[in-house]
Amino acid sequence: MPYLDRGGVQIWYEAHGSGPAVLLTHGYGATGAMWEPQIRGLTDAYRLIVWDIRGHGRSDSPEDPAAYSETICLADMAAILDASGVDTAVIGGLSLGGYLSLAFRLDYASTVRALMLFDTGPGYRSPEGRDAWNVMAERYARGLEERGLASLGSSGELRPSDHRSARGLALAARGILTQRDSRVIDSLPDIDVPTLVVWGENDQPFVKPGRYMAAKIPAARHAVIAGAGHASNLDRPDEFNESVRDFMEHLP
Repeated sequence: MPYLDRGGVQIWYEAHGSGPAVLLTHGYGATGAMWEPQIRGLTDAYRLIVWDIRGHGRSDSPEDPAAYSETICLADMAAILDASGVDTAVIGGLSLGGYLSLAFRLDYASTVRALMLFDTGPGYRSPEGRDAWNVMAERYARGLEERGLASLGSSGELRPSDHRSARGLALAARGILTQRDSRVIDSLPDIDVPTLVVWGENDQPFVKPGRYMAAKIPAARHAVIAGAGHASNLDRPDEFNESVRDFMEHLP
């Protein structure tokens, strides 16, 4: 298993297959293991790079809260691509991973060939919306501190046994999951790379954000995965992979 040393913090990542590079980022509380159906179904034609966000899974969970931030997380993504010898890649992710993919395009635009946004949203323009989101993130953090990994539950992409540190997840909730401004949602009309937006038919919290992004991002394509919930890549992997493959095959 390859690890990348990021200032003494070991970040786990792994590449599968060959062909055009795709960096996939998991959602909060999940790990790179959530992409197993895509590794099985897409690596005949594409090089999928998966990883564990700091505080998650096989990556380290540093004790310093300052080691967790959106900026640091985006730099981890860029470092993984560099370590993999990749100059440009399709950047994709689910839930938190999708939001981070949008933020990555803002900070590392020259690296982004295309975007794939799965069961995710672009954040909030209003402080009230961000405050409500951040209250939820703090609730996650406190639950992990009080009840440990069991507070994650076990469904879809969430598997407590994949993690080593409840404290790492709590710090990631406060430092990476929380939102501080509207730069991501404000950037949608300026996205100038091909973009695929996918959501599960039954993923009610993210149906509206998915529609919003599909409408705001110029020339975005979208797909609705019938019968799928939040982890649409796990609920209906064949349909999900077909949507990804069709998008990838039509990239310029």
